[in-house]
Amino acid sequence: MEIRNQIISLAEQYEKPDFIVGDPSWFMHQVDGRANQELTAFIASTLSFGARSQFMPKVQGILDAADGDVFGWLKSGEYEKYVPQSNKCFYRIVNCNAMFRLCKALQHIVEEYGTLKNFVAGSADLRMLSCIEVLDFITSYFRPYELSGLIPKDIKSPCKRLCMFLRWMVRDNSPVDLGIWSDIIDKRSLIIPLDTHVFQQANRLELVCSRTASMATAIKISERMLDIFPDDPMRGDFALFGYGVNNK
Repeated sequence: MEIRNQIISLAEQYEKPDFIVGDPSWFMHQVDGRANQELTAFIASTLSFGARSQFMPKVQGILDAADGDVFGWLKSGEYEKYVPQSNKCFYRIVNCNAMFRLCKALQHIVEEYGTLKNFVAGSADLRMLSCIEVLDFITSYFRPYELSGLIPKDIKSPCKRLCMFLRWMVRDNSPVDLGIWSDIIDKRSLIIPLDTHVFQQANRLELVCSRTASMATAIKISERMLDIFPDDPMRGDFALFGYGVNNK
């Protein structure tokens, strides 16, 4: 009961508008229009690895190149001027060729479906989707584009950045997350974005006892959070962030 109350208290403390400052979720709040927000969020989440001081400028560079209209930038093919096809490094292990293929894949989605939401919803068969279904659908779609380092090829890994993106899109009534996909994906099925930090905090709080940060571990932690927040388990993501900050 003590741990449960602590997690609830931490979630209330950290899920506030000022959480956005310095967080990759900041970028989706800087653009207008839902189609633009979701594409901006997808690219921001995809590049969110390494130090924030390194990847935040990279995402900002894309936003600047697109003049705040990532949707139009991708649809028109203007990205080809900013991300040439070359082996030159774009960011850390990602070269320009890989970033170009990511943009090309997103351009194809926009051309065929109009928006990322329509793309995902097309697999729903008029029903609410689960997070794990959507993760499998997204990784399967992007697999032929060979985007190692950007998008996992399957859902054996925790898919941390994709889970973070889905949290942004699905959770409603939040000062941080947009909730613009809340009508197609059940937020109770969301899986925690599992990185080293979250993994360590979850073990310290005995939410899970695991040596491996796998998808199975992420699901176990998410299930524990569902017990604490029955309608909105990913509130626990803010709690684990706060727990780490408070115990540095």
